[in-house]
Amino acid sequence: MTLESITESESLYNDLEKMTVRQLLDSIHEEDKKVLPAVHETIPQVESLVEQVVERMKKGGRLFYVGAGTSGRLGILDASEIPPTYGVGYDLVIGMIAGGDQAIRKAVEAAEDNEELGWEDLQAYGINELDTVVGIAASGRTPYVIGAVRKARENGILTGCITNNPGSELAGAVDVAIEAIVGPEFVSGSTRMKSGTSQKLILNMITTSLMIKLGKVKGNKMVNMQLTNQKLIARGTRMIVDELGYEEAKARRLLLLHGSVNNVLEAAKNEGK
Repeated sequence: MTLESITESESLYNDLEKMTVRQLLDSIHEEDKKVLPAVHETIPQVESLVEQVVERMKKGGRLFYVGAGTSGRLGILDASEIPPTYGVGYDLVIGMIAGGDQAIRKAVEAAEDNEELGWEDLQAYGINELDTVVGIAASGRTPYVIGAVRKARENGILTGCITNNPGSELAGAVDVAIEAIVGPEFVSGSTRMKSGTSQKLILNMITTSLMIKLGKVKGNKMVNMQLTNQKLIARGTRMIVDELGYEEAKARRLLLLHGSVNNVLEAAKNEGK
């Protein structure tokens, strides 16, 4: 384990306040280009995690994201988008942040420094051995996150992490460590930038792959999406028209009747369409 902290190291740029807006934007973009190669290097670890989580979810397991600050908010964002996109319950992927929901908008003082609180928060959900806990922390040192995954692992729960420092304490505390080494931030220590971007990309890969392997996508379509607005109703109608060749009015009527594209497709299949 190393004490090196790339995420806290000095920016490769200096005198930022003297740059023009164009220079700032070009420089930020140059740094952002380093994110994709770093994420690509993590794919074997992401693959290992997803394959294990799929099998656990098929048996009733859930996925928990545990983080603080930006990392916690990104986990909550990813978790909150899964139900409307794939038509699953809000209890399948759960995002937790140090300090609770109020910390989503405003930092809660010292919450992330409490190593016991993360596990206490997980226990409130009746966490069990079919579940998976993924800690997210750019630094790899956040006590709230480390405490949560360490106790989870001790209790036979599959654990993973997403971090942006190599050889961190967090990585050493989990079964599957995903380390996206994106280098120093443009503004020194501002991990909402490249580190946060890499975390978001990895979270996208994890949950999208999970939902596809759990049968929530047909072809390349979100056939289980919730019909929460007119845009999604129109999208679902088009899917049915394309798949079954129905007139638009009929497709829309059946979509609203059955509640999802997938249900319409299943009904048509049962009727021998």
